[in-house]
Amino acid sequence: MKFRRKPKEKLDITLISMIDVVFVLLLFFVVSTRFNQQTGISIQLPEAAGEQTQAQPKMVTLLISAEGHYLLENEDGTPEELPDQKKETLLQELRKRAEMSSQEPFIIKADDKTAHQYVITALDFAGQAGFTHITFATQEEHDDK
Repeated sequence: MKFRRKPKEKLDITLISMIDVVFVLLLFFVVSTRFNQQTGISIQLPEAAGEQTQAQPKMVTLLISAEGHYLLENEDGTPEELPDQKKETLLQELRKRAEMSSQEPFIIKADDKTAHQYVITALDFAGQAGFTHITFATQEEHDDK
């Protein structure tokens, strides 16, 4: 008995549909990518070593506790806690101070255990309020031997 073999079909890989899928994916990624310009705040980071200045210029100082509580220093150097710890209140207080003294240095004194988010929020709000000279306060390193 003689069995007939079926003739083998020639397999073709259709690249046209694969190319279409790749172009659709490329188009999706191009359209979904946001091309926005990152805005930034120009800040000068201080070095911890150095001599302290004798005359204290007028400045606006924001203290941030380890728990994320914001306090603004008065002109006499006493910290004044905000009425509530809402971000809107902080922004309003910074705008009030910026109206009086936006060209004065804005100093952020944050506890070393403060979460970065609280410091970034303060930087962002200081920039929105109109402060242009923003810096961080540090303390001198002590050798604990």
